[in-house]
Amino acid sequence: MSKRDRRQRQPAHIQQTTDNYGHPHKKAVEGDPDGSWLPREAVGILLVSADSYLQEEAKRIVAAAGGSLRLAADVAEAVHGWDNADVVLVGSDIQELPPRRRAPTVLLGKASEGDGLWSLAASLGAERVAVLPEAAGWLAEHLSMSGSPDPGGTVIGIIGGSGGAGATTTAIWLAQAAAGHGISTVLIDGDRWGGGLELAVTADEVPGLRWPDFAETRGSIDPSQFRDSLPVAGGFAYLSWPGTREPVHIPAVGAVAAVVDAARRSFELILVDIGRSVEGLGTLAWDCDRILVLTTAHLKSAVAAARVLNELPPIDAGLLIRGSGASSVDAPLIAESLGLPLLGVLPEMRGVAASTELGRLLEIGRRKPIRRFAGSVLELNGAAQ
Repeated sequence: MSKRDRRQRQPAHIQQTTDNYGHPHKKAVEGDPDGSWLPREAVGILLVSADSYLQEEAKRIVAAAGGSLRLAADVAEAVHGWDNADVVLVGSDIQELPPRRRAPTVLLGKASEGDGLWSLAASLGAERVAVLPEAAGWLAEHLSMSGSPDPGGTVIGIIGGSGGAGATTTAIWLAQAAAGHGISTVLIDGDRWGGGLELAVTADEVPGLRWPDFAETRGSIDPSQFRDSLPVAGGFAYLSWPGTREPVHIPAVGAVAAVVDAARRSFELILVDIGRSVEGLGTLAWDCDRILVLTTAHLKSAVAAARVLNELPPIDAGLLIRGSGASSVDAPLIAESLGLPLLGVLPEMRGVAASTELGRLLEIGRRKPIRRFAGSVLELNGAAQ
């Protein structure tokens, strides 16, 4: 079950408000088909922490978000209700998780704990880090969205099993095909060491925001403004690292999370070119609903892909294999050895390298073999019907 499936759904015509005492209640709003009042259960939130400060902050924040909080001082006390909670918060005083339980949604900590919070979050597999009290507003909004009736778009990550596998190229062609199917799509460049995805998408200078423009982002991003601010090519929007040599400002982890949240609320399909850096694997990969691993049909690439799999979060994954030839390994055999379903074989196409240099990959993406491959992959991932 994906993170999105675990969320409580609230009917679209119900609105959260508060009474004269600040307590949450619901009321029917315009668009209610029968004028009836249809309540939903509050989002169930579990906090695992014995830290009194974190407990009090969590109580205040969850109340503001209209959720229902259950406290557990330690893992042993939390274990039985862990998987039944809609959201699991873990305090920085918790150093390990109960066996075979899903990773916590947010790690709560204090500013005085410094960079150690990020290391702890990585070891626990937490999706987010909230440093209190600074992140209180963001956390309240995040918890409110956890009970939203609309979980937002689907986030699919693409990662190369080895260097040069062609993950960026494949991500561009999938985005192009999705847009061709009428799916509102954004392609996110998750590899700041990749030279700028935009250089392969188009040779023109397209106006719009790039990653450094979000370096000062704090809190949430308006989804409509986000959508309208991005450059567009091939029918899809994209967020790229600049294709320049100048130094750039790098958004913090919280800003990256805000960007992905805005993308999920703005588009039906979010494709993320994760990259193979620790940075991408430690942040963007955790936001994905599914990850597609791309490898070439050769033994060395397959072995490298197996190592990449060990670094991925516990998220549903599928395999794409590029090319075939006299020296290639059988694609189903590679999929079986990696323990992943084979979702497609990307045909080798002439002129890809030159087209990448000239910003003309979209031209090759219009060829029938690529359209057939991309359409099949999208359909298998539920992104095209």
